[in-house]
This record gives sequence, structure tokens and C-alpha cells, in this order.
Amino acid sequence: MSSSRVLEALWATIQARKETLPEGSYTAFLFQKGENEILKKVGEEAVEVILAAKGEGDERVIYESADLIYHLLVLLAQRDLTWEQVEAELARRFR
Repeated sequence: MSSSRVLEALWATIQARKETLPEGSYTAFLFQKGENEILKKVGEEAVEVILAAKGEGDERVIYESADLIYHLLVLLAQRDLTWEQVEAELARRFR
């Protein structure tokens, strides 16, 4: 699966979890806990990326970056924003 397809599939899964809140889903748990919990996780994961970059190997940086991106996507979904809006902002800046 291409990287853009992975993001699309992950985004679709996050949206579905937000709508259905299935029992046992970590994503649903985050939505049920609310924005403060999601923000806490985004912050924790950002710190973990920094710590990995400062003292661990590339594999750990990649692993923690994936966690950060996942939690950031959950935050966007919580606020009814989209990844496409983030991409549009990046495109606007890229001149």
C-alpha cells in the first residue's frame, strides 16, 4: 500500500471510529475521553519524537513519528477538520 493510501485508510478508520465508537477501540476511547485527552496524547507523542531523535536510532524516530501523526489525525477529526485542509495549508506555503 502506498504511503498516501495508508493515510487515506487511516483517516477513513478514524472517521468510522468517531461515528460508531466501537467497544475496545483505542480511537473510540480517545473520542469518548474528549479533546483534552487527545491533546495530552499529541503532546506526549511529540516529546517522544524529540527524545527518540536526540538519543535513539532512526527506527525509533519513525515509530514515534507514526504515533504522533496518528494522534494528530485524531485531533483533526475531533475538531471536524481534515487532512486535506492541512495539505492545502502546506501547499499554500510551498512556493
